[in-house]
Amino acid sequence: MRVVVTGMGLCSGLGNLSQSWQALLAGKTAIRLRQPFSDLLVIPVAMLGKYPLNLESWRSPLVNDVLVDAKLTKPLKNCAVVVGSSRGFQGKIEAINQKYRGGNQQLLEDWLELLPQQLAIATARQIGSAGSLLAPMGACTTGLWALCQGFELLRRGDCERVLVGAIESPITRLSIAGFQKMGAMATQGCFPFDKNREGLVLGEGGAMLMLETFTSARRRKAKIYGEILGWSFTCDAYHVSAPQKSHLPAQRAIAQCLTRANLTPNQVDHIHPHGTSTKLNDQAEAQMIAELFPHRPWVSGSKGATGHSLGASGIMSAAFSLMMLRSQTLFPCVGLRNPEFDLNFVWQSQPEIIHHALCLSFGFGGQNGAIALRFEDEFLAG
Repeated sequence: MRVVVTGMGLCSGLGNLSQSWQALLAGKTAIRLRQPFSDLLVIPVAMLGKYPLNLESWRSPLVNDVLVDAKLTKPLKNCAVVVGSSRGFQGKIEAINQKYRGGNQQLLEDWLELLPQQLAIATARQIGSAGSLLAPMGACTTGLWALCQGFELLRRGDCERVLVGAIESPITRLSIAGFQKMGAMATQGCFPFDKNREGLVLGEGGAMLMLETFTSARRRKAKIYGEILGWSFTCDAYHVSAPQKSHLPAQRAIAQCLTRANLTPNQVDHIHPHGTSTKLNDQAEAQMIAELFPHRPWVSGSKGATGHSLGASGIMSAAFSLMMLRSQTLFPCVGLRNPEFDLNFVWQSQPEIIHHALCLSFGFGGQNGAIALRFEDEFLAG
């Protein structure tokens, strides 16, 4: 059974899906030096507003964007929902703790509404779904994992379509302090694969995608962004944050993804790397790409433009890759100026024939994810 994407919604510091895509093509970035909390120092971040936002303030509009784009109306009773987040309502929990330092009665009263699955539950209510409901959490691979779970629900015939997504508001005191303590946070900006890269930059954002079978999409003459061919996940089981030095589990995820997608490495035209701009992640990814793809496919990531949205980053990279496939236009690797690695980086937007794209996502705990996407001329009929 073929699974295609028929609707998308995205928000980042650059704007909505269309605004973010045009800004990405132009090489713009949403990253700015700001002071998100008055008691913390100025840091580079990518934010939707002047101050960190609560997830619910933009979850609902994002769902509406997907329905409009997919030309679907509520209720969608046989539409499954898979929406995840790695941080959930962490910012709100921290704010409540800050306010009620003498006692957490308010936190105890509201704890049900602050659990991560509430994002999926609220989305199901919004679209009138009576189908399967999943709320995955896999650190920075959460978004890609949500997309893959939705793919499998359709392949099993559990529903007629699936709304998948991940959203993240990672700019909280605890997240900032944690990444700074690890020495993983940048002080000036995000420069993926650059000799002068200094660490990750947090960014608010998320994406929602509507998945359905190719037969269903064709029957209702829906627009098709691309097809999901296959996916794979592995785990290092090595360290709480550092990748395994041999990179073998991550390589297995990529190899298995290609096998499931019935692709050879030489058929991959473009790779969207995880590309966090940290020393270890970028080095590991660059080595794997060079070893597994000697034909030198195009490489460009989006975190230099949107920041790292942690759990939502994987599905955002998939959305940008689908926009690239639909428009047959490469996007630049924003923030890259002086590359440390000999990869075929995209320096500026340009038209290019692209049939197959690969998105990579890696998370703390040694989680490795890959998903393969395809675009064919027949999709333009929708």
